[in-house]
Amino acid sequence: MEKDKKDLEEKIKTENQTEGDTKQEEFEANESGRFTRDDDSAESEASTQENVSDLGDKLEIKKLQDELHELKDSYTRLQAEYANHIRRTKQEKDALSLFANEKIMSELIPVIDSMERALDACDDKENNMYKGIELVHKQLIDALAKSGLEPIEAMDQDFDPNFHLAITQESVEGVEPDKVIMELQKGYKLGTKVIRPSMVKVSN
Repeated sequence: MEKDKKDLEEKIKTENQTEGDTKQEEFEANESGRFTRDDDSAESEASTQENVSDLGDKLEIKKLQDELHELKDSYTRLQAEYANHIRRTKQEKDALSLFANEKIMSELIPVIDSMERALDACDDKENNMYKGIELVHKQLIDALAKSGLEPIEAMDQDFDPNFHLAITQESVEGVEPDKVIMELQKGYKLGTKVIRPSMVKVSN
C-alpha cells in the first residue's frame, strides 16, 4: 500500500511537471510570436514612414522644379520684351533723326533742280564753270544721301502712284502700258517717305 501511494504521488508529480513544462513552452512561444509581430509591425511602420518621407521629398522637388520652370519662362519673356523695347526705341529714334531734317531737305531739292538745269544747259563740259557746278552738285547730293535722302527710280519702271505723278500719257510702239517713258522732274524720298513724287510721262 505504501509503495502504491508513493508511485501515485510520483506519477502525479511527473504529470504536473510535464504540464508545467508544456505551459512554459506555450508561454515562451506566445511571447516569441508577440515579439516577432511587434518587430514586423515596427519594420512596417518604419517602411511606411520612409515611403511618406520619400513622397514628401519628391513633391518638394517637383514644386521646386515647377517654380524654376516658371522663373525661366518669366526671364525669357522679360528678355523678349526688353529686346522688343530696345528695337522699338531704336526705330523711333532713327525715324525721328531721319525726319528731323525733312524741312531743310525739301528746301534744298529745288537748289538741286537748278544745278541740274544749269549743267544740262552747258554745252562745254570742259568749262571750269561746268566743272565747279558739277562738283558742288555731287557734294550736295552725297551729303543729303548720308542723311537718308535718295532719288526715286522712274525711267522704265512700272507706274506707281505712290512714287510717280503722271503728267501726261503717250502711246509708244513696243512699250507695254503703264510704263514710265519719260521723267519730267526727279522725285525724292526720305527713308520710306516720299518728299516729292517724280513727275513722269506714262505709256498707254
